[in-house]
Amino acid sequence: MDHRPAPPGTDHLVYAVPQLAGGVRDIEARLGVRLTPGGSHPGLGTRNSLLRIGDRVYLEVVGPDPEQPAPPGGLWLARGPAPLPALVTWAARSGDLDALAGGSGGDLLGPVRSMSRARPGGDRIAWTLTMPGDPPPRHGIVPFFIDWGDTPHPCSELPDRGVHLARLHARHPDPAVVCRELGQLGVELAVTVGQPGLVAELATPAGDRITL
Repeated sequence: MDHRPAPPGTDHLVYAVPQLAGGVRDIEARLGVRLTPGGSHPGLGTRNSLLRIGDRVYLEVVGPDPEQPAPPGGLWLARGPAPLPALVTWAARSGDLDALAGGSGGDLLGPVRSMSRARPGGDRIAWTLTMPGDPPPRHGIVPFFIDWGDTPHPCSELPDRGVHLARLHARHPDPAVVCRELGQLGVELAVTVGQPGLVAELATPAGDRITL
């Protein structure tokens, strides 16, 4: 069994909630720490809050932005089969998104899209990512990929609250198929037999291990 906390290049985990303020309060109560407000995603109808959970790894809690109209097709990453709140997908870093999206695993990744948002202080951050369909492929087990370009990684401005990603793994009825698809993307993630979905285990400052 792979006992690494997470695959190399893991960038962040996406935890979707039906209402952001309530979802943040719930996560803060479970982990015993405060999250940092992130910002709005223009055009997607969402807003987020963030928590550093490792070296260049963070947890993104994302939910509807009350200051934006809901997109016609619904909120991205919130239309999957699992009821919210849920760990819906994860992101891995890559410096060549075009090659990934155009390769053998490109049908899992979707198009490459440039995005940006404002931080609470007003300055803007920008990134590029692959944007798969919704719900995410293989119940979010297959990651999307992100490139921060010249923008400093969000963890560079997130305080270390003492929460760390202890393990990221997945379950699926057919692990061999999913592992083959992950391999096409250069990703190694432990996948065992079970109901499909991602599983993140977070170690808290109090010594507890919380599962998302």
